[in-house]
Amino acid sequence: MESHGNKAVIAIVTLVLGLAVGGGVGYAAADMNKNNSNSDSHDDSSMSMDAESDGVTVGGAKMVKTKDIVDNAVNAKNVTTTVSLVKLAGLVDTLKSDGPFTVFAPDNDAFAKLPEATVADLQKPENVETLKKILTYHVVPGTYTSADLKVMAQKGEALTTVEGETLMPVLQDNAVKLMDVSGNTIDIETSDVISSNGVTHVIKSVLMPKS
Repeated sequence: MESHGNKAVIAIVTLVLGLAVGGGVGYAAADMNKNNSNSDSHDDSSMSMDAESDGVTVGGAKMVKTKDIVDNAVNAKNVTTTVSLVKLAGLVDTLKSDGPFTVFAPDNDAFAKLPEATVADLQKPENVETLKKILTYHVVPGTYTSADLKVMAQKGEALTTVEGETLMPVLQDNAVKLMDVSGNTIDIETSDVISSNGVTHVIKSVLMPKS
């Protein structure tokens, strides 16, 4: 497991998980590549192994390990909302920096679960700080693969996000999940998307820090 410290860039948008362009609610999202040589990852309809590519296919796009989190994310179709919000929050340059970062990127369906008015409000200029707070709650300094998260769950250890609050990896039905500060348990849809400056895990719900 790599150290948490590396460049905990101020506004590292935790959602950048991006990987997409296009999506249910019409916002863009960013999803990241995965760095995993011995981690537990699982496949689904949005991710499949491709022997010809550097990594996996996410949201219909091949992930390339030499590309950064953002450059991989903008090509994926299942995280367009996240990508859009990351751009609005001005976090693109941060997520393209050296890192490394671990990003928990909500897919488009995760945002679709929220009230439409909530997502609309987050896009207003006067709410940019709130948007940054939410996004950076999805980003952790350092690289944590699914194997690392499983070990942390077994030990009862927590992740400290760029936003400052914690996320707790937990094991349920032999699967690694995340618990936010409000006690909500979030499923991981696609794990270990490796990029040049970190790893992205696509998640099925939006993580919410305390207000």
